[in-house]
Parts: sequence; C-alpha cells; structure tokens
Amino acid sequence: MIDVLSPHLFCFGLGYSALALARFLMAEGWTVTGTCRSGDARSQIENADIEAVIFDGTRPLDNVERLLSAATFVLSSVPPDASGDPVLAVHGQDLERIAGDLQWVGYLSTTGVYGDTGGATVDESSPLKPSSNRSRRRVEAEQAWLRLHRNAGVPVHIFRLAGIYGPGRSAFEQVRLGAATRIDKPGHRFSRIHVADIVGVLYAAMQRLNPGAIYNVCDDEPAAASEVTAFACELLGVEPPSLVPFDIAAEEMLPMALSFWKDNRIVDNSRIKCDLGVSLLYPTYREGLRAILDCESEE
Repeated sequence: MIDVLSPHLFCFGLGYSALALARFLMAEGWTVTGTCRSGDARSQIENADIEAVIFDGTRPLDNVERLLSAATFVLSSVPPDASGDPVLAVHGQDLERIAGDLQWVGYLSTTGVYGDTGGATVDESSPLKPSSNRSRRRVEAEQAWLRLHRNAGVPVHIFRLAGIYGPGRSAFEQVRLGAATRIDKPGHRFSRIHVADIVGVLYAAMQRLNPGAIYNVCDDEPAAASEVTAFACELLGVEPPSLVPFDIAAEEMLPMALSFWKDNRIVDNSRIKCDLGVSLLYPTYREGLRAILDCESEE
C-alpha cells in the first residue's frame, strides 16, 4: 500500500501521460518531480508547480542523489533509442542503489511489442513479435527493466499502452484542421486508451503492488480508425471525409505512419480489471470523445 505520510513520485519524462498522472497525484497531496528535454518544456511544467530538471538521455541528472533519494515511486516514460533505454543507461545503477527505499517503479511501454497477429487477441502472456525497429527497442527495454527487478530488487511494473488519446490529443484536432482522413482497411482495428484511464490504472497499480507484473492498458473496444473519425465528425456536426482504400492511402504515407498500419491485433485488458480492480471511465472511444467535447464546452 501507499505510504500516506510522504508519497513522492519522480518521473523520468514528464510527457502527456506522466503529466496527467502528476496533476492527479498532486491533487491527492503527493509531491511530484521529474524531467523534461528542453528549457521551454521545463518552464511550462514548473508553472504547474512541478519541479523539473533537464534530462537529454546522455548526461546524468544534476543533484541526482537529492532528486532520487526523496522518491518513493518512480515512473519512466522515456522511449528507448538505437542505443537502448537512456534512463537505465545513465541512472540504472542509481535505481539499484535506492531499490530498498522504493515502493513502486512503473515503465510505460506499448502494445506494439506484440506485433501483427492478423487480428487475433493477445494478452500479457502472448509471445512478443515486434514488427518494427521501434517496437523491437521496446521489447529490449522491457527486458532490461525486468532484469533490474530480478537482479537488484527494483519493484518494476510494466504497462503496455495502446494508442493514447485525450484532451488536446484526439480525433477532434485533425477534423477541425480539415486534415482528417478515413482509411478503409476491412478487418483492421486499433486499440486505444483515454489518458484519464491510464492515470487510473497507474494509480491502482501503486496501491496493489506486484513487482514484475505486466499490464495491458487499453479500453474495451478496438475499432477501425475510420469509425472513430466518423464519430468525431458526428459530434462536431460536420460531414466525415470520404473513405479512401488503404492501398491508395499507403502510397502517400510516411514510413512512421505506415508502420502503424502493419500491425492488426486485439488486446485483452482483463488483467487490469481482475488484478487491479480497475473500472474504466471510458470503456470505448465514444464515451471518451463525448467527455472531451463536454469538457471543452465547459471551459
């Protein structure tokens, strides 16, 4: 259980999901500190009363002993690069040193580690068959974090996130810009997760400690991207763009975008419900998109 006297989270990488968690925890009385990559990002984060330091993945943090010794919880959302996981490369030994003082360490990975199953369902025990260099690096990073748990007792928990959406990062943005497309690839579905439900899963895992555990983090309904865009258009009261066959759309896709369309799988999320007792706020994209629009109308 969480030490209610002095819960302190240190985040390697105060990105979209980590910042959402930070804001939630601070409202609950936690202290949150962390890292960002640039001075501009640092200014924005510190405006939210979060102490932030620069970490570029190559050089150790200044005052690392002070920063990490205060932490009882650690989250890493820093992606691996061609050389491996930068957090472990630079500060793995520091995490080993304070392992006995840490209650929980979370690593944010991706469901991309499963690769393409042709639409078959995967759970946390399914084989990892990444189909891109980016996903292969994630598999290697997961393995490195789990070794830190096995060899040094660092209480690591792995979270495999589906496609993340939420306020300011949803189908609405592309529709409003007039840049939305609807690609028709029959039988191809994507899993996704609202950022508020990521926060809910992480917080639940902090209360039900299970070092070494792996969790898929996605909602209940994988869906075609074209369906999500059409629903966003419906909520905004605009006509959806016409469907474009995948073969035609692929001719103009950048390699990064094309790589996402190579994988087709359904991700099972039973473990977050059974093991963590999570009840999703937004079990499908429909509830999630409606909530985003409702929040915008209240601002």
